[in-house]
Amino acid sequence: MDIRAYQPTDESAVIALWEVCGLTRPWNDPRKDIARKLTEQPELFLVGVEGEKLMATAMVGFDGHRGWVYYLAVDPAFQRLSYGKQLMHEAEQLLIARGCPKINLLVRSSNTKVLKFYAELGYTQDDVVSLGRRLIADE
Repeated sequence: MDIRAYQPTDESAVIALWEVCGLTRPWNDPRKDIARKLTEQPELFLVGVEGEKLMATAMVGFDGHRGWVYYLAVDPAFQRLSYGKQLMHEAEQLLIARGCPKINLLVRSSNTKVLKFYAELGYTQDDVVSLGRRLIADE
């Protein structure tokens, strides 16, 4: 798999991938999420491809204090081939190059398969409570 920055022509394939991976939610418009990401560190919106086939994504960011990863997704037909691990390694290297001391990510507590994936990569559960407040509705 080759990793490159997202390109506008990737939008429909990215959204289809997120949908098949169960990452989309009614309250988060994926097109708006992509548009928002492209205004901040667009070079950190990664896609994994083989030839013309887009099979993986990772939306990475650094706020000057912590790094974050969202929308890590691998097409189910290509899972268990270390593509997710490869994308996370690339995300970590890009964040280290920016001087990022720690990476955070959010996983739904019911998603035991993904929690196991991150545990195998050395990620541990922080003793925190995630809080959120919607500022702009994606209606």
